[in-house]
Amino acid sequence: MTWFILSMITVFFWSGSDFFSKLGSPAEDKYSHWKMVIAVGIVMGLHAAYMVIFGGVSVTLRDFIVYLPASFCYILSMILGYAGLRYIELSISSPVCNSSGAVAAVLCAIFLGQSMLGYQMVAVVLITLGIIFLQGVDVQLEKERKASDPKYVRSAKAIIFPLLYCLIDGLGTFADAVILDGHIDEGSANVAYEFTFLAMAVFAIIYITMIKKEKLWNGSLNFRKLEAPKFIAAISETAGQFSYIYAISANAILAAPLISAYCVLSMVWSRIFLKEKLTRKQYFAIGIAVIGIILLGIGDA
Repeated sequence: MTWFILSMITVFFWSGSDFFSKLGSPAEDKYSHWKMVIAVGIVMGLHAAYMVIFGGVSVTLRDFIVYLPASFCYILSMILGYAGLRYIELSISSPVCNSSGAVAAVLCAIFLGQSMLGYQMVAVVLITLGIIFLQGVDVQLEKERKASDPKYVRSAKAIIFPLLYCLIDGLGTFADAVILDGHIDEGSANVAYEFTFLAMAVFAIIYITMIKKEKLWNGSLNFRKLEAPKFIAAISETAGQFSYIYAISANAILAAPLISAYCVLSMVWSRIFLKEKLTRKQYFAIGIAVIGIILLGIGDA
């Protein structure tokens, strides 16, 4: 049952990260994705330092190297995901991105020989179908909307970012399942990942300020409106990552598709706070995924 609780904690925090990342990603700011990397890297770096100094977690150069394939996939996918938020609604981006759980589950079943019980398979199928159906509905809606909407780029460019996120993040989750199986403990892996993200944040700062000669933000009002949500998203991302790595370590083949369902909660936040309207088909897809989540929780209990 522990893996299920940790997965649901991750779902809650990562849906919040989705929401606040969208708030901090205006279409007119072409460096918003790099600024998101800076925010996440700073928060993760502080958390990693705390875990090393006060949490008793040890990390070595070997840990960084061993966990680098997963770190690379996760960080690259997140950069692409953040870039995509400039062009596309959260209610469309999130379901597409989070099909990655299905990718990871298939890879774990084929290459790691992990298996499911009957009710677990039914639950995972429901969650995956809900996400895929949600993705299909959203892409269709994207095509139907008027091209004159100035808020988003209505083209293949808009959807390519979440699609790339889906594939690369799925590979990252699979790499996690392999690496955490006796090659490195969860605490060291998480700290190595967070310090790697901090290094990427330093690169982003250098890239924006020294190479592109741009300011990170303009004035206190701009910070409160656009940058503060980035740091709230970063805190949510870091909290979700902490619970995620233990959930994946405990039960990767079930935790991966369950955690991917955080897009369902992301859509709820987008509907309530961003006023992004949902259709009956979208509500139906959300309902399918929720039934799968409930089945997993009750069955595992």
